[in-house]
Amino acid sequence: VREKMLYASTKATLKKEFGGSYIKYELFATTKEDASLHGYHKYLRAEKGPAPLTPAEEELQSIKRNESGVGIGIDTKHQTLQGVAFPTSDDAASALFDMKEGLVNYVQLSIDLDKEEINLEIKDQTDVQQLAGKMPADHARYHLFVFPHSHEGDFLQSVVFIYSMPGYNCSVKERMLYSSCKNPLLEFIEDKVGICIAKKLEIDDPKEITEGFLYDEIHPKKNIYRQKFAKPKGPGNRGARRLIRSKNDDVNQEDSS
Repeated sequence: VREKMLYASTKATLKKEFGGSYIKYELFATTKEDASLHGYHKYLRAEKGPAPLTPAEEELQSIKRNESGVGIGIDTKHQTLQGVAFPTSDDAASALFDMKEGLVNYVQLSIDLDKEEINLEIKDQTDVQQLAGKMPADHARYHLFVFPHSHEGDFLQSVVFIYSMPGYNCSVKERMLYSSCKNPLLEFIEDKVGICIAKKLEIDDPKEITEGFLYDEIHPKKNIYRQKFAKPKGPGNRGARRLIRSKNDDVNQEDSS
């Protein structure tokens, strides 16, 4: 091990002394065959061809192939930073486009933990009073709901994304997958499908979903209260005020006389 460490740590010094600009290829050999002419030609062929994919790159490539079945691709440029992007089934993607076209106002999505795929659970017309009853109490779900309401004289239909996680009734794996897949799914819905989401919510109790709750979340009330500072009190009463006559007043009085 000591010999390996010494050679590895002094390689950069040797290249620098020799002149790094003169070195065109750097071949790492683990066997004698790798350091032969045949191994050198094999290395050159590998340099010209595409580099082998890492397991993460193979997974992302598989996701893009699955999404191409519905003519939609997921931008996986920053997926390693944002979360895990599972492919969306054809039914789920079709339901999202139906919502965009105004054919339905509620879509519920779930994750198949075994197939690692986002599937459609419910697609229908509903109102805010029935929304809480559609959220399961033992599994996590993604919900998209078109909330019709009036605000400052205008009638609005705001799309709300709700991530429901019912407390600790879900397994650790389910909680982790739903949390990790949320951001890539939102990116898919907004950028690929073209649905503008007005508010993103996370709840653990479906009873929280009421008309007033959604309205306050979309249009939060501005804090118009301003703290009023008390006026400081003046000095205490020191008795009757006394008139003090200055010398200038005496001089002015003599001049006028």
